[in-house]
This record gives sequence, C-alpha cells and structure tokens, in this order.
Amino acid sequence: MADSRYSDTDLQEFEALILGKLEQAKTDLKELKESLSHAGDNSTDDTSPTFKMMEDGSETLGREETAQLAVRQEKFIQALDNALIRIKNKTYGVCRGTGKLIPKERLRLVPHATLSIEAKNMQQ
Repeated sequence: MADSRYSDTDLQEFEALILGKLEQAKTDLKELKESLSHAGDNSTDDTSPTFKMMEDGSETLGREETAQLAVRQEKFIQALDNALIRIKNKTYGVCRGTGKLIPKERLRLVPHATLSIEAKNMQQ
C-alpha cells in the first residue's frame, strides 16, 4: 500500500513546486492580457495607407497569436490548480491510466501530469 501514493513529504515538495509555477504562470498570463489590451497603443493612424494596411494585418496576426497563448496559459493554470486539488486529496502523482505512481522525475518536469509515459504511449 505504501507505493499506492506519494508520502506527505513528497506531496509538500510537489506543492511548493506547483505553487511556484502557478505564480509565474499567473504573472505571464497577466502580461499577455495587458499586451492584448494595449496592442493598439502604437497605432499607424498617421502613416501612409499602404503601410497602415500591412501593419494592421501583422497586428491582427500578433493579437491572435497572443490570444492563443493566453488561452493556453489559462489551461495551464487550471491544470496546476487541479494538481493542487489532487495533492490535497492525496491522489497526486497516481497515473489515471495505469493506477501506478508517475515517476518523480516526470512530475518535476510536468507537475500537472496525470498520465505516466507508459499510459501516454498506450493512448497513441
């Protein structure tokens, strides 16, 4: 039974790791959202129409890419929040595919992982 979950000490280590990543992720998301809301600050209103049209096209593309990054960042934050819930429930680090413990090395790299590499490979 000892191998069915990580110890409280291990869980505290992962919680600290996740909280650090969560803080950074929220900072990054805030910056992405700020860049979206201020994207029009360097407008090309006073330049030639041809340049303005080219600039508007690249600005739109940049805004779309930034918006996609923001959505990805929100999903990452949600995954980290879910990992914290699993820590509180003491189910953190248990592969939802195999029921075995996900190796610590994988969790340190991908702290929100819910599948071991073995289970991930079985899905493909």
